[in-house]
Amino acid sequence: MGKLILVRHGESEGNALRRFTDSPEVDITALGRRQALEAAQRIKAAYRPRLVVASPYRRAHETARIIAAELALEVERAHDFREQSLGALAGQSYDVVREDPAFDAARSWLWRPQGGESQADVRARSGPLLDIYARRYALDEIVIVSHGGVMRALWAHATGDWDNAHLPINCGIVVIEHREGRYGVPEIVHGLIAAKETGG
Repeated sequence: MGKLILVRHGESEGNALRRFTDSPEVDITALGRRQALEAAQRIKAAYRPRLVVASPYRRAHETARIIAAELALEVERAHDFREQSLGALAGQSYDVVREDPAFDAARSWLWRPQGGESQADVRARSGPLLDIYARRYALDEIVIVSHGGVMRALWAHATGDWDNAHLPINCGIVVIEHREGRYGVPEIVHGLIAAKETGG
């Protein structure tokens, strides 16, 4: 049995301001670095991963670098684990989502901002990549550092269910066991440093 240890990046500058990030180059905050170190220590105490994989966006890659340093591992970048594109909403407040008449909270994964991606789109590109890593490391534990929207999409991919798909806090950890191409029920690891928000 293998394990996919999914980690959301530490608090970013955009998260702290409650604004959608407008650049892949936005870094994590001092709190985000503390969150990343705590996540690294929790992973080190409970698991024995062989690899750390990260979204290429700076906030995820910096989080992954902190985790990898604690585990004495290298970081491998994976482009399709990048954050959901918010298109025209980049740089705007999280609150603008609910002001969009096209947004339906009951089917939020289908909502697509102008010029951006829906979470269903994110699942379509990130889910197959999760499958590749699950096959490649069928009997191993690996860490995958990405973004809130990506982790929600990967939860839906593993379970086939959007209704209960979990959006983690910054540096929230979700563990998915897998065997012979089948995923187990995702497990949320609790007790992390609280973030200031739940979006982005």
